[in-house]
Amino acid sequence: MEVETRRIRRFVNQQIRSNNLLPLHAPSSSSSSSSSQLSNTISFWYCDYKFSSFNKHLYHFGRRHANFFRLWFSIGLGFALSAMLAVTLILLWELATALHLCGESNKLRSLTNALLFGFPHLQSGLSLSLADAGYICISTIISVFVHELGHAVAATSEGIQIEYIAVFIAVLFPGALVAFNYELLQASQHLTALRVYSAGIWHNAVCCAACGLALFLLPVLLFPFYSSGHGPMVLDVPPTSPLFGYLVPGDVIQSVDNVPIRNAQEWLTLNTLTYDIQLRNVNISQHTGDLGVLNKRKGYCVPSIVMEASKITNFPENQHVCPSELSAFVKILCSDNITLDDGQSETDLSNGRWNMYCLNAKDVVKLDKCGDGWGLATSKRSSCSCSQDEFCLAPIQEPGMVWVEITYSSPSHECLHEENTGPVSKTSGPKETNCGATFIFVGDVISMAYSIQLTSYLPHWGPKIVAYFPNFIERILIWTFHVSLALALLNGLPVEAKRLGVLERKLC
Repeated sequence: MEVETRRIRRFVNQQIRSNNLLPLHAPSSSSSSSSSQLSNTISFWYCDYKFSSFNKHLYHFGRRHANFFRLWFSIGLGFALSAMLAVTLILLWELATALHLCGESNKLRSLTNALLFGFPHLQSGLSLSLADAGYICISTIISVFVHELGHAVAATSEGIQIEYIAVFIAVLFPGALVAFNYELLQASQHLTALRVYSAGIWHNAVCCAACGLALFLLPVLLFPFYSSGHGPMVLDVPPTSPLFGYLVPGDVIQSVDNVPIRNAQEWLTLNTLTYDIQLRNVNISQHTGDLGVLNKRKGYCVPSIVMEASKITNFPENQHVCPSELSAFVKILCSDNITLDDGQSETDLSNGRWNMYCLNAKDVVKLDKCGDGWGLATSKRSSCSCSQDEFCLAPIQEPGMVWVEITYSSPSHECLHEENTGPVSKTSGPKETNCGATFIFVGDVISMAYSIQLTSYLPHWGPKIVAYFPNFIERILIWTFHVSLALALLNGLPVEAKRLGVLERKLC
């Protein structure tokens, strides 16, 4: 796309111009006469449409505010040169890293990937949906329009006439270009030409800043009609989602593992963090054994009477002994809980032999929580103490499978307007009210988190379709930010600058 949008091939010499796919035409005396001379290009992989109906309006607009735009694009010239320097340094750093001339910087690479390739869903490795393809097309059209508008206004403010505007499709990628009067550009000063060259990069950078500011102020802009900060609301649960049948459109997610969720981004972030913690514990267990990892699990205070009724002695060669409707639990080793004895010694644990308890997850979730694996574990103090007649038991999790508690509220009027001011109580299990419930999910939490569509904004009134509007605006702003940033940085490549003759003009 970038090759098409940077059609400042309109500045090449007359000899090359004669062989160009989009030939430049000499300016005519009238707009209608110029339009009649324009020839559109249609081929198997490329087609365009040229028009000149806006030439006169753009020229008068640029000349009317010429002084302001000269200052504006002079600032853009400084930014474009800085961006070109930054891109050059990044390329040199990546080259040095590839040649093992310096150590790899994970922070720099993460920042670059987040800015350029941090598109929604792409970071999780999931495929793009049809709606995402629509967002890409809309954001690309906006970014290219802003880019070419910058070139057009910069040229007209310097008195350079526009020959035509063209929109095109190359293979499947849309684009646009603005062709200028070549003779006037050749006669202009070098600083003038540089301002015209860098105008597209500058406008894309301004577009990124505008998108970021709009995202930041979106809760304020939508406040009269929508509320935020009370938990993300479910917009859609596809049949392929593991949460299908548990959540329905209109449900509001309140917490995950006892941590309050205020918006859709926190939902994704917390589930990813939970997966990373579980993966780290699995890696530790492969080196030190399960004994040390049991101290950092999510646990429940189970009465000793219930434990005796569900006790099964388990050996490593017989891992799955619980019926399908029950879940396997083991005792968490805590210094706060050593007063109770269930007939199990640390020698048995270190030899891979422990007592397993088969319990119903629906009943266990109603019990008090214990262990250090809940929430963000901000406290360094062990929190696995239970009452004198209870043990702290943790569910057994297979590699790649994560146990999480999800608390939600139903679409009732009372629940949608209930303030979410603190964490869910440790004793809160499934709520037998109209305000929803708590359920357990065991599996791939990252795929689960991305399998449903959420919005951070709850509508105050109106039909259900109004709930989709903030999500649409938010996605358009996010996609436009990334596409416009990528367009600006790609146009700042030194190779592109040299091809346009910028470096040669500076040396003259």
